[in-house]
Amino acid sequence: MHIERIELRVLQLPLVRHFETSFRRSFGRDTILVTVWADGVAGWGESPVEDGPWYSPETVETAWHVQRDFLVPLLLGQEIATADEAFARMARVRGHAMAKTGLEEALWDVEARQKGVSVAHLLGSTRPAIESGVSVGIQDTPDELLAQVEGYLAQGYRRIKVKIKLGWDVEIVRRLRERWPDVPLMVDANSAYTLADAERLAALDDFGLLMIEQPLAYDDIYEHSLLQPRLRTPLCLDESIHTPAHARTALELGSCRIINIKPGRVGGLGQARRIHDLCHARGAPVWCGGLLETGVGRAHNVAIASLPGYTLPGDVSASDRYFARDVVEPPFRLNADGTITVPTGPGIGVEIDHPFLEQVTVRREVFAD
Repeated sequence: MHIERIELRVLQLPLVRHFETSFRRSFGRDTILVTVWADGVAGWGESPVEDGPWYSPETVETAWHVQRDFLVPLLLGQEIATADEAFARMARVRGHAMAKTGLEEALWDVEARQKGVSVAHLLGSTRPAIESGVSVGIQDTPDELLAQVEGYLAQGYRRIKVKIKLGWDVEIVRRLRERWPDVPLMVDANSAYTLADAERLAALDDFGLLMIEQPLAYDDIYEHSLLQPRLRTPLCLDESIHTPAHARTALELGSCRIINIKPGRVGGLGQARRIHDLCHARGAPVWCGGLLETGVGRAHNVAIASLPGYTLPGDVSASDRYFARDVVEPPFRLNADGTITVPTGPGIGVEIDHPFLEQVTVRREVFAD
């Protein structure tokens, strides 16, 4: 593939309802879409950054700077045999995984389109649909949370994840379990706790949770290895797993029993597949988390989540969970059985809604060979 042109776009989309974690409340989504042309074929990827360094140190501004000034020059005008080579081509730039992801994903889309197959097929997909769970943010009242969960269960979602923080944890989970004793349920702390809170976290063992996600520091692996033996509930690591080496270390230390793989967090589909392969070989289940991606990033997440090691429902929800209108056609929809169909068309398998894309684009730059 000869990379002949690259386009960056910043989009701003409103969310259908606010989304709150332990560290902030969001009302809209800022993200970067990337288009790469190679041999006349266009492919699409997404760098799911935010307006501030909340979940990740990367932001719209840092990603744009790194892409424009460093990553685009490393790729533009170059020959690349497969998309899986892209991460290594960008390795001179340390970190900046989300900035790399948009470019790398776009190349997977190009390669799949050139070969007339789906990105999922190119990755090694083994299933026609993925199980879909939903992530529910912190609400103003427990009753509002219960009402939202009830609505998502009525839609058919197969697993509920709720965000927690100190003071919004044990009693909230108790109410959920009293209402729905058998629903697959997990909690996500987004690093809201310390080892001093181990007894409070152990109180969650009584509720039969699938997992507790990232309770301790966002960059920690070691202290999670001290916490996991004190809990019956499996720990899942998210923010602190950026590379296959991190995943291997976490599993060796016993820091977690489950890993959440987000392509945007680890630098793209190639790295996500490598972490999947490592965990699958060790019998550690993985699932695909979400970063409130548009339909472009969501398409790539659906593709990677169709690999065999993704045995738990992920956060790859329907488009309308977050957006009144998505930038792809057709938008991703939840099937009656709580699954999302894996696209089989060439590339990401959905088309860009160009008129709407232009409406929500607030910044754009094109680079040509």
